[in-house]
Amino acid sequence: MHPILNVAIRAAREAGKIINRAALDIGALKIEQKDTNDFVSEVDRNAEQAIINVLKEAYPKHGFYGEESGKTNADAESIWIIDPLDGTTNFLHNFPAYCISIALQEKGVLTQAVIYDPVRNDLFTATRGSGAFLNNRRIRVTQRAKLQEALLSTGFPFKDFSYLETYINIFRDMAKKTAGLRRPGSAALDLAYVAAGFTDGFFEINLSPWDIAAGALIVQEAGGIVGDFEGNESWLRTGNIVAANPKVFGQMLQVIAPHLTERIKTPTLGM
Repeated sequence: MHPILNVAIRAAREAGKIINRAALDIGALKIEQKDTNDFVSEVDRNAEQAIINVLKEAYPKHGFYGEESGKTNADAESIWIIDPLDGTTNFLHNFPAYCISIALQEKGVLTQAVIYDPVRNDLFTATRGSGAFLNNRRIRVTQRAKLQEALLSTGFPFKDFSYLETYINIFRDMAKKTAGLRRPGSAALDLAYVAAGFTDGFFEINLSPWDIAAGALIVQEAGGIVGDFEGNESWLRTGNIVAANPKVFGQMLQVIAPHLTERIKTPTLGM
């Protein structure tokens, strides 16, 4: 295992301890509303700080891009992209689908990824060029060939509802052409599940880099394809992402294509 990945795993497990302790008494947490349906708790902030502390001690010259703390040392060649608690709303409702997501981007290329599910103690990891793993066991995307037989995951718009009508139209058409759609509420876990072969594909509109950076690399290293809604590589900038096994990926794009607009295509996040 790559030594940098080992440090990221240690950081994720430290955050997991904080989250698991807090889960024992969620009613005691201080919770703030950042935006419509967008909540942050002291757990998010404490977990992110714990991750940064571990990483910064090992790599003091690296930069950080965290959901709660924003960008620091943004000009560094190596940037850690961190979501300390992906699925905060689930966590605050005791719905057991949330995780920690940590990715390393070096000179603009994602090279290391960790997604840790503290509820199940599941650890998804990847190093570029070395494959993807779940609890040290090699994982691969599914071989399912037909979209009609595929199980997909997705996420509903919950903050920016300007995309809602477009999304609902895509959802409707996808529902008609698949074996089923699931919406667990954690994009990072959704991507990890594609990599592990639990689902065949995933799509969502307008996500943030910390939601998808680690999961996307894990999917790619598991043999899957990741793209934006046109199949191109702007997904980390636009936040519009499709991830699937190679046979289902193109079929998903065909369903999405009639619903594309210039606003959806245009990069917005500047990652």
